[in-house]
Amino acid sequence: MPSLPSVGQDIRMPQVVELSRYPVKGFTAEPRESLEVQADGRIAGDRVLAFRFARAATPDTREGLDYWPKAKGLSLQDFPALAALQLSFDGERLRVSITHGGAVLVEAGLDDAGRANLVDAVTDYVLATPEGARLKGPGRLPLVLVGDGVTSRFQDRPRGYVSVHSQASVAALEAAMKTEVDGRRFRSNVVIDGVEAWDELEWEGELRFGDVRFLTEGPIVRCLATHANPDTGVRDTPVLTGLKADVGQAHPTLGRLLLPGDAGGTIRIGDDVRIGALAHHG
Repeated sequence: MPSLPSVGQDIRMPQVVELSRYPVKGFTAEPRESLEVQADGRIAGDRVLAFRFARAATPDTREGLDYWPKAKGLSLQDFPALAALQLSFDGERLRVSITHGGAVLVEAGLDDAGRANLVDAVTDYVLATPEGARLKGPGRLPLVLVGDGVTSRFQDRPRGYVSVHSQASVAALEAAMKTEVDGRRFRSNVVIDGVEAWDELEWEGELRFGDVRFLTEGPIVRCLATHANPDTGVRDTPVLTGLKADVGQAHPTLGRLLLPGDAGGTIRIGDDVRIGALAHHG
């Protein structure tokens, strides 16, 4: 178990240092000063849109819940060049802007004409990438842009989870691999500082970010999305190999999944992090 300071001990508590949500599945992170956690465990405004294959424009079902497996749409796992696109989403006006190398590829709303423009621009871009041939597989074209731009739906798992990792774990991975590893590769909602490397893999029970209580769920087994450089979209760092061969893990794991223990709430940059027994205090 990770070592915990005793209650009342005068040391700095672990803190939330980065917050992000991802309005469009597989595309650019949106850094935030705060995140609203819904009662269902999802982040408000997170994964509210997704580009799905033609044959997968409606959800599968798992555990009685809608399930949108990433293998049936555009994701960094199969299309790493998506990371080279800079996407911004105006949640009030429901408009998406996508640029590449400083040039605007498309800017459009979510009406029928706007969705068609967004699909055409993204399709043309992906087809021109090294993985473009994947998009020509049976049942994949035309792409469909699904989602209302408001409802958080398109996470990798049927239940909505908040994802978290520590800066220390990324630093330990860098040291083991002897190369720079950008923490953005892990696309977590929450990044914390002030815990030992890999501590998050051993958390049990409750955890709090500020006043928001969570229950710890499983560790996050990583996929090929982590190999994509978050600026260039090139698979330039074998993170999965590093976690197994250099760190010595049986499964390539970094970070933790959380579910709200109550009705959700607001996480803010600078919130104290209370783990295990400390989650009952403060």
